[in-house]
Amino acid sequence: MTLPARLVLVFVLVGSFVRAADAPLDWKAGVASTVITPTEFIWMAGYASRTKPAEGKAQELFAKAVALEDGEGRRQLLITLDLIGVPRTLRDGLEKRLGEKHGLRREGLLLNASHTHCGPEFRVAQKTSHLVDVQRKQQAEAYGLFLEEKLVALAADAFAQLAPARLEYHHARCGFAMNRRLPVEGGYKNAPYSEGPVDHDVPVLAVFGAEKQLRAAVFGYACHNTTLSFYEWCGDFAGYAQEVFQAEHPGATALFVSGCGGDQNPYPRGKLPLAQQHGRTLATAVQAALDAPALPLPARLDAAMEDVQLDFAVPTRAEFESRLTGSDKYFASHAQRMLARLDTGETLPAHYAYPVQVVRFGGKLTLIALGGEVVVDYSLRFKREFAGQPVWVAGYSNDVMGYIPSLRVRKEGGYEAGDAIRFGNLPGPWTEDVEERIAAKVRDLLAQTQPR
Repeated sequence: MTLPARLVLVFVLVGSFVRAADAPLDWKAGVASTVITPTEFIWMAGYASRTKPAEGKAQELFAKAVALEDGEGRRQLLITLDLIGVPRTLRDGLEKRLGEKHGLRREGLLLNASHTHCGPEFRVAQKTSHLVDVQRKQQAEAYGLFLEEKLVALAADAFAQLAPARLEYHHARCGFAMNRRLPVEGGYKNAPYSEGPVDHDVPVLAVFGAEKQLRAAVFGYACHNTTLSFYEWCGDFAGYAQEVFQAEHPGATALFVSGCGGDQNPYPRGKLPLAQQHGRTLATAVQAALDAPALPLPARLDAAMEDVQLDFAVPTRAEFESRLTGSDKYFASHAQRMLARLDTGETLPAHYAYPVQVVRFGGKLTLIALGGEVVVDYSLRFKREFAGQPVWVAGYSNDVMGYIPSLRVRKEGGYEAGDAIRFGNLPGPWTEDVEERIAAKVRDLLAQTQPR
């Protein structure tokens, strides 16, 4: 290649990422935030070993929203939550109410949970093993009702704040996430595995208003938000990252979008100062991204959302019965719950309607939002498969029903492959075609949202 040709190539590559300070305010954006910390100390989400309700508060829990409107009036609402997950019932209820109140279409709503294990348990439909006490169920249901009303008001606030804005895409990297599927004799152990796959990208969607004011920074990371396991309300590292960034950018709102971190943990972990340290590290990465050249995003939204059928490998009644006397008390408890359902004449579900969502910003940035606790293979695959423009892959979106293994993880076995079902109400692990079914739906939605 001649020197002039090299220069042309450099100019082409750099030209797509530029300083966009003088770009037009061709979007409309509204930003809102509300506290969703429980008003009483109820049982906490995550960790089946918990033996009591919350006892304190290290940090407030928040729900935050960014409402966007493009030049043709199409709208997108992103809501992030400092919670363990999104029940499908919550998603469906909000979808209906926001559609009626704001004309928001199904694909225009995206919910993402940070997956902190230091928030409240309220997913009563999953009938997790520690939600058998009547009072706990009542508290969980009451919190769910409280949360839905909070989110309806939050959405209204975000739409009321719509004002001219510009959007930019940035990205950097952050390194405290590590694969947690350590190969050991006979299987896999939940422990640091430095040779395992990771995704250290930190994608950032920046929203600027008049006078070059940063109004919101939406950022992601692929890592379990589980530095902590104590009995205090806390957003964990994601909560501290948002807190640190907002302190350094008065007037701006930081929103965390959880990525494909189903098989990733923050290391080191276990103590509050470590959660704060990881939060500062992630906030620094967001700032580093903003300091780098930007990719301006023209005011155009293209979105689609559909369910894809995933199949369960449902154990037989005999297999459930054999687990009743096994050494794993959680598998025994799960088997007991499944047998109780069978004894009432219920047929255990063979399929699940799994949500997949694609949102394109300006025809230049693609956000793929997947339900469940998605392992990192999905993010790495889609970035590789759809290379050419930035691809952002989020997990924990719209419905968090359980782990979503890749084919590799499903064949390897272990916690993320299917063993985690013992803590919930899914009847069995997914069949081995889970990854290809999801990938096919992603490809379909990408074709539907291809800008014309």
